Amino acid sequence: MPPEASRLLLVGNSSSGKSTLASALAQSQGLAHLDLDTLAWQPTTPPERRPLEQSRTDIDRFLSANNRWVIEGCYADLLQLVAPASTGLLFLDLPISACLDNARKRPWEPHKYATPEAQEANLAMLLDWIAAYAERDDVCSRTAHQVLYDGYAGFKRRITRNTVAEDLEWQ
Repeated sequence: MPPEASRLLLVGNSSSGKSTLASALAQSQGLAHLDLDTLAWQPTTPPERRPLEQSRTDIDRFLSANNRWVIEGCYADLLQLVAPASTGLLFLDLPISACLDNARKRPWEPHKYATPEAQEANLAMLLDWIAAYAERDDVCSRTAHQVLYDGYAGFKRRITRNTVAEDLEWQ
């Protein structure tokens, strides 16, 4: 990884590998890791997005506490808030079929779901949401991610394969 890539943003469809790559980078490069899923939602049923300013407060707190970091999520609006402080952007732009396969194989995420059964109960909805990535018109859509990527002035890289080791080759 180039030395200037010490404050990274990762964006992409759900199940594109953002959390896996962010965890690998955090471990190998000594970066603090922020998963935006943990601060984007209110704890309600059904879930609702938190007001942008509340999420921004949590992001600012994370930035104040950490000089070297990786922040990942599908929320272009939240990533746009932190883009000026970042040194690199990775767009995990995998085929939808790969994201669907990843979602089906995803291990239990205890920071998101109380039980493996709760995660499994959400799978059909998640698969439908992933499949609609290119057609959706929201801050988590492919269109919003492309706009973020196109407008990003720093180091950026599009990753199109589900191979973390190969895609860490920056050249």
